[in-house]
Amino acid sequence: MNSGPGSRVKRITLSGILLAFTVICVFLAATLPTSKLSLYALSSLFMAVIIIEFGTKAGWAFYIASGILSALLVPRLEVIPFIVFFGVYGLIKLYVERIHSRVIEYILKLAYFNVCLVLGLIFLKEILLNGTMPSAPVYAIAALLEVVFILYDYIYTLFIRFYGTQLKQKLKI
Repeated sequence: MNSGPGSRVKRITLSGILLAFTVICVFLAATLPTSKLSLYALSSLFMAVIIIEFGTKAGWAFYIASGILSALLVPRLEVIPFIVFFGVYGLIKLYVERIHSRVIEYILKLAYFNVCLVLGLIFLKEILLNGTMPSAPVYAIAALLEVVFILYDYIYTLFIRFYGTQLKQKLKI
């Protein structure tokens, strides 16, 4: 973005609009009976725009602001997936992809995902299900979710490319 008096206003305006879109997606994910994963995934894409336009420091500020606002405006346990995984994933992806080794990148991304998944399963079992587990084998659920995660990461990459090559010029940001 340009530097100058108007650029600060653009920065604040764009950040505020994307922050609102993020919180709306988290709110809808928490309240609608379907499409939860899609809405969480959509909520995470706004982080990519912030990072591309303003850098990693702004990305961290955006993550903190979106996490706090989501927790305040969506006072339900459904905000936890956003705070723990989806909200910060754009930053995790950025740092991991600086390694420039696809094998190591995917090992680290899957490790992060699996840590979040284990924490989520523990939370689900201990707090929401009072010590019981779903009837499906946990390893089958985990394997399926890993495939979904790899697809999510690929779609996230496609969005970043689309924003950088087409959408950014059309929006004139």
